[in-house]
Amino acid sequence: MINKASRSEIREKKHRRLRHHLNGTATTPRLAVFRSNKHIYAQIIDDTVGKTLVSASTLQKDVKAELENTDDVQAAAKVGTVIGKKAIEAGIENVVFDRGGYIYHGKVKALADAAREAGLKF
Repeated sequence: MINKASRSEIREKKHRRLRHHLNGTATTPRLAVFRSNKHIYAQIIDDTVGKTLVSASTLQKDVKAELENTDDVQAAAKVGTVIGKKAIEAGIENVVFDRGGYIYHGKVKALADAAREAGLKF
């Protein structure tokens, strides 16, 4: 029998392929997105030194307090707004968007659109 790869294994394989092309530098860091079943996470990473510059997620108290659910499109949009504002405060305007192997639809798209509205350029 053929062993079928799980959805998470397929996503991780796609993400590894994408990472060959996406590199965050000091001038244009990488905005990485991760989705779990209950939460969504976003972080801006400088890959040259391997350091996270800014991060936001639905686990943060100030974000979680304003949300009814932490696993829907509105929560993703809120995280996008928060990461965008934090990045602008840190002096980051241009980023490279790393969708993490996820399809650019739904929560990932909502996070990206909200980050753009907050002032990030990608």
